[in-house]
Amino acid sequence: MAIDTTAAPGPVEADSVELVIGGMTCASCATRIEKKLNKIEGVTATVNYATEKAKVSFPATVSTDDLLATVERTGYTASLPVVARADAAAGPGAEADPTALLRQRLLVSVALAVPVVVLAMVPAWQFDYWQWASLVLAAPVVVWGGWPFHRAAWTSLRHGQTTMDTLVSVGTLAAFGWSLYALFLGTAGVPGMTHPFRFTLERTDGAGNIYLEAAAGVTAFLLAGRYAEARAKRSSSAALRALLELGAKDVAVLRGEGDAREERIPVEQLVVGQRFVVRPGEKIATDGTVEHGTSAVDATMVTGESVPVEVGPGDSVVGATVNAGGRLVVRATRVGADTQLAQMATLVEDAQNGKAQVQRLADRVSGVFVPVVILLAAATLGFWVGTGAGWTAAFTAAVAVLIIACPCALGLATPTALMVGTGRGAQLGLLIRGPEVLESTRQVDTVLLDKTGTVTTGRMSLTDVVPADGEDAADVLRLAGAIEDASEHPVARAVAEAALAAGALPGVEGFANSEGLGVSGSVSGHAVLVGRPRMLTERAVAVPDDLRYAVESAHQRGATAVVVAWDGLARGVLVVSDTVKESSAAAVAQLRALGLHPILLTGDNEAAARSVADQVGIDEVVADVLPQEKVEVVRRLQQQGRTVAMVGDGVNDAAALAQADLGLAMGTGSDVAIQASDLTLVRGDLRSAPDAIRLARRTLGIIRGNLFWAFAYNVAAIPLAALGLLSPMIAGAAMALSSVFVVTNSLRLRGFTSTTP
Repeated sequence: MAIDTTAAPGPVEADSVELVIGGMTCASCATRIEKKLNKIEGVTATVNYATEKAKVSFPATVSTDDLLATVERTGYTASLPVVARADAAAGPGAEADPTALLRQRLLVSVALAVPVVVLAMVPAWQFDYWQWASLVLAAPVVVWGGWPFHRAAWTSLRHGQTTMDTLVSVGTLAAFGWSLYALFLGTAGVPGMTHPFRFTLERTDGAGNIYLEAAAGVTAFLLAGRYAEARAKRSSSAALRALLELGAKDVAVLRGEGDAREERIPVEQLVVGQRFVVRPGEKIATDGTVEHGTSAVDATMVTGESVPVEVGPGDSVVGATVNAGGRLVVRATRVGADTQLAQMATLVEDAQNGKAQVQRLADRVSGVFVPVVILLAAATLGFWVGTGAGWTAAFTAAVAVLIIACPCALGLATPTALMVGTGRGAQLGLLIRGPEVLESTRQVDTVLLDKTGTVTTGRMSLTDVVPADGEDAADVLRLAGAIEDASEHPVARAVAEAALAAGALPGVEGFANSEGLGVSGSVSGHAVLVGRPRMLTERAVAVPDDLRYAVESAHQRGATAVVVAWDGLARGVLVVSDTVKESSAAAVAQLRALGLHPILLTGDNEAAARSVADQVGIDEVVADVLPQEKVEVVRRLQQQGRTVAMVGDGVNDAAALAQADLGLAMGTGSDVAIQASDLTLVRGDLRSAPDAIRLARRTLGIIRGNLFWAFAYNVAAIPLAALGLLSPMIAGAAMALSSVFVVTNSLRLRGFTSTTP
């Protein structure tokens, strides 16, 4: 992508700015930057770890240079966002994948670490001087593979801070350093060694004297967790890109005297007041008002609703919707950042920024845990030297403290459970974005369900055929289906598909389309009309009261109805509507069983919403809401103290999915909705929603159990090591056992079963 970088950072009179932050490795990094910025008088900052951006409001006495310098003094990088030129097209590969280097580091580390672990754990495979082979393999893993952790730990240390990276770095380097001591300076931990600094190639006695497998294995595991986290973080920004890509790329503008000439230009050059042409099948370039022509507009991509909207002169249309019928001439009323599509993108970003910063439990305690462990190790060294036990015994006890406190289990607690849980979820069609999602599932008490495409199929289908007195329903469907088969209107397609399913259709002659009203033609010698009652009235065809009642009844249910006539007489009514998924009622019952209160949230009318709600067992309905209003509904419930989950599938649901405490997107829906969500239900079956919540809650429970064990193990074992009751060999064994326990506990998630067939 071509970038315009002419603007240089400097003092800005504006009261707000967005900064691009680099170097963050965990949620606590975002919190630290936020605290530093907020210490500046008059500054209010929110740092988003997922988007790597900071939104900062500041007074005139503070410049952007001050903000950038503050972030850099905290140990991170900051810059003003560069602006992409409007005429630049991002081709494939235009944006580099920031996870590529991390993926390479992970693959190499795993390839080297596996034989190290196998050699240490399988005595039958050990050979003379196998420890030296392990050293050759482990050294690149610990030094090069673990470099991101060491670098981040050093950066934090320079600023007097500690994070999870500090724990990882200290633990792996301690294990690796002790192993080097054991290999190069003789058998480890032997009190009374006469030549403690002599170089030897003697084989150490027992695998317990070196901890290369711990250093290499933990580094590889944690790299896997960091890679998964980086991928999830990268995908979080894809929602905005996908949303903006929905719009048209160019537009046919009317030029010349009397607007007689069409000229196709990039949509970025369109200005308010210009008139442009939209042909059938094209996207409407921007928000505007129809001046000429009538058509049906498919707004599914933007509104999520399946029923096309009939528009004519004077009606408003929204950019990125699709013209499904005739030719339209539209006058642009809003362009660029003012369009509804752009505003929805802003809503998604604001909703993401409004989410609470979730910090892992390990990161919250690491600021105290690491300094305490280091102090304990130093105190242990000083104590034993002071008692006259000698440097070897003192160093052995101090290293035992560091190794027993190595955050192996602590570092594995979240990634292993997350990997097993998400892996099992993927097998069941449930995609969990990351550990922060799990926290949200625990407290959720209210679930908002979008109607179209979530509770219903999202596809128009024929639901009823009402023949007039004396007419045969099969004839009504057959003749209507024949003529509708020549139309591309979504309602026509539903009728035609139902008619074709009932048998072969006769041919059509003289087909004509009356935009916004219906179609006509000759079928088997009959002059057939299919359309609104208004169309039949204009053709002097009377519609009897019973058929008018059928039309009105369908409209009250939120369905679409068309009248079928031939040879000058109205013969029946066809009712077309979106249908409820067979699994929706069972899904709602399961959500209730989880303690959730379901609410149907839709842009459809109240009657249609109530009809669907009654079918699936939902008592509370919020209807006639725009995409922006869906976000407000979520916020209002949150202000009432509720923890809200949102299930949706359309672009119009994206902002609400991002705003909700837990967003669940149907995998059959739009990419924008999926990217803005926390959980994706690949199958599109609503019963997957309670399954996803159960799996997320179960995974969270496993993670909490793992963390409890990891901390309890350290609390119990560190004093024993400090008292000299644990040698580094036993400390390493205990450390390995704690890791095995955490991994085994996480593997229990493989037994999770789904209620969805």
